[in-house]
Amino acid sequence: MENRLADMKRSISRHHAQDQTCQLFTQWGEKLTQMSHEEKAQGVLTEYPRPYMQRESYRSLNGYWDYAIEEGDSLPESDTGNHDWQGEILVPFSPESVLSEVGRQLLPAQTLWYHRILPGDFLKEGSEDGRLLLHFGAVDFACCVYVNGVKVQSLERGGRWYENPAGSVSSGEDCGTGCESGLTHSGGYTPFTVDITDCLFSGQQDNHISLAVLDASDTSYHNRGKQTLRRGGMFYMAQSGIWQSVWLEWVPALYIRSVSTEPDFDRRQVKISVTINDTRVRKTPETEIKLRLSCENRTTVDTWPSGKGRATLIYHVEEIHPWTPEEPYLYEYKLAVGSDEVCGVFGLRCFTIERDEKGTPRFCLNHHSYFLNGVLDQGYWPDGLYTAPSEEALLHDIRTMKNCGFNLLRKHIKVECQRWYYHCDREGMIVWQDMVNGGEPMNMLLVCYLPTGFPGIGTLIPDSLYGLFHRKNKNGRREWYRETAETIEALRPVTSLAVWVAFNEGWGQFDSRKATDFIRRKDPSRLIVSASGWFDRGAGDFLSEHNYFHRLEVRKDKRGRAWVLSEYGGFAHHVKGHSFTDRIYGYRKYDTREEYQKAIRKLKTEIDTLWLQGLSAAVYTQVSDVEEEVNGIMTYDRKVCKLS
Repeated sequence: MENRLADMKRSISRHHAQDQTCQLFTQWGEKLTQMSHEEKAQGVLTEYPRPYMQRESYRSLNGYWDYAIEEGDSLPESDTGNHDWQGEILVPFSPESVLSEVGRQLLPAQTLWYHRILPGDFLKEGSEDGRLLLHFGAVDFACCVYVNGVKVQSLERGGRWYENPAGSVSSGEDCGTGCESGLTHSGGYTPFTVDITDCLFSGQQDNHISLAVLDASDTSYHNRGKQTLRRGGMFYMAQSGIWQSVWLEWVPALYIRSVSTEPDFDRRQVKISVTINDTRVRKTPETEIKLRLSCENRTTVDTWPSGKGRATLIYHVEEIHPWTPEEPYLYEYKLAVGSDEVCGVFGLRCFTIERDEKGTPRFCLNHHSYFLNGVLDQGYWPDGLYTAPSEEALLHDIRTMKNCGFNLLRKHIKVECQRWYYHCDREGMIVWQDMVNGGEPMNMLLVCYLPTGFPGIGTLIPDSLYGLFHRKNKNGRREWYRETAETIEALRPVTSLAVWVAFNEGWGQFDSRKATDFIRRKDPSRLIVSASGWFDRGAGDFLSEHNYFHRLEVRKDKRGRAWVLSEYGGFAHHVKGHSFTDRIYGYRKYDTREEYQKAIRKLKTEIDTLWLQGLSAAVYTQVSDVEEEVNGIMTYDRKVCKLS
C-alpha cells in the first residue's frame, strides 16, 4: 500500500517550466540540421501529403518562409505586407521547435505572420481555365490566408455544414471559433484548402502568400490536446502555426474535391464517395461528364449524375484479400472525373464486437476474435514537437512498436499527418484515434487524481455538469462537434482506423452519450470508446478503463460492451544522456534496465491471463518518453529502446 501511494504521488503533474533542460535530437533531426540552407530551401518532408487522394500536379511549399511575431491579435481584412520580418522559419516546423530555426513561443496576445513569394513563372504550369489550389495540412490554431494582400476563404468554410447533437443541420452559424470574424480556418488539427486563382497577378509578376496565425493555447476553451504554456508532468510544450505540409496543385476547371472509401467486408465491395467543385456544368447534355474507376486491372465508366455535386460508386472486389496486421493488403485505384484524375488505396476489412463461445463480447477483425495489444502514441518529437522530422521517423515508430509485439497504436489526443495513417495501413498497425480535447483550464484533482485513487467515483458524476468538466463555454462545446466532424471526414479513407475515442479522462468531457451518437451517425462503420478512463456513462462499444496503480482484474459490463484497458503500465525508466531533463515523471519508477524489463515481462503475463478471461484490448503507456515523462518504451530521441 505504501509503495502504491508513493507511485500515485509521483504521478501528480506539476508545472516545471523553469527546469534546466537538454535539447535532444533524433537521428533524422540531426541529419536535417546538417543540410545546407540551399538544400532545406528546396523543401523538407516533400512526400505527397495526402496519400488517399494523390494528383500528379503537386508543388511543395515546405521550406523557408519569412516570419514575424507581432503584438496584438486583431487580424485585418487585407494584408498590406508592411511587416518587419524577423527572419526565416523552416516550414512545416512550428516556431517553438528547434528544427524551425526560430525557437520562440507564440503567446495568446500575439500574431504569428508568415510570408512566401510564389514566382510568376509557376503560373505557366496550369491550363488557361484551370484552378490553383493551396493546401494546408494543419495550422494551429486559427488563421487568415492572404494572396497578394487579399484575404481568401477556405473551400471547406464555403460548403461546410455540421450536425448538432439534437440532429438538426446548421449552416453559417458562429461555431465559437472566430468564424464570425472572417477567419480563413480555425482548428489546429484538420486540413483545409483555398482556391487562390482569382487573386493571382497576370503575366510574370511574383505573387505573395501571407498567413496570420493566432493561438490561445491552454488559456482558452479551444481544442488543444496536451499543449500548455507552462509545461510539466503529463502536459507538454505548446506549439503553434504551420505544423503540417503546405502544397500547391493545378486542377482543371471541374475537379474532384474529395474522395472517401467505405469497405463492406461482408458484401466484398467498397463504396466510393466522390464530390466535385461545381454542379452547374451538368445543365446540358453537351457538358456530360464521365466518371472512370480503375482497379484490379479493370476500368468502369459511368456518367456523372445530372445536377449533383456528389456521386457514390459501388465497386465489387473480384480477388478477395482481407486486410489484417499480419497481411496488410491494400487495393490501389485511380478515379477520374472529366480530365481530373486522382489515385488512392483501400483495404477490405471490418471491425465488430461479437460474443465468443462463452458469451463474452470480444473485439473482432473480419469476424474473428482478435486481441488488441496496443501502445499509447503521443506523437511528440524533441526536435520537431508535433512534426516528425522525416518520413523515416514516422515509419520508425510504427515498425519499432510492431517489432516489440504490438498490433495497435492509440493516437492520443492529437490528429496526425495523413502519411502516418497511410503507413499504418501499409505496415499493418491498427489505429485508435482520439478526438482532441479542449475546454477551460482543468481541475486535475477532480478529473484525474481522485478517479485514479478511487476509480468508482467517476460513474457517480454526470458529465452534463459542464462546470465540473471545464466545458461551461457553449461555443467550445459546439467547436468540439465541428472539429470532430472534420476529423472523421479527413480520416474516413484510413483502412487501419478501427476505433474513435470521444473523450479521455474527463478532460473537457460533456454529454458523452449525445457525443457518441453524433460520432455514430457520422461514421457507423467504426467502433467507439465513449469515455476512456473513469467517467463512463454507459455509451459506446467498450467499457474502457485506465489502471496504473490497482490490481488488474477481469471486468464485465452489464450493458454487454467489450472490456478494454485503454491505458495501463506507464513504467518509468530514466536513461541518462537521452532525457529532456533529470526530473522523472511516471507511474512506477525502475532504476535499472533489468528491473524495468522484468516488470514489463510480468505485466505481459498478467495481460495474457486477462485476455483469456475476457479482455479485448490493452493499451500500454507509451511509445516514447515525452519531455520529463519517462515512461516510454523508447527514449524521447528514439535512440534507445528500453526493451532491447
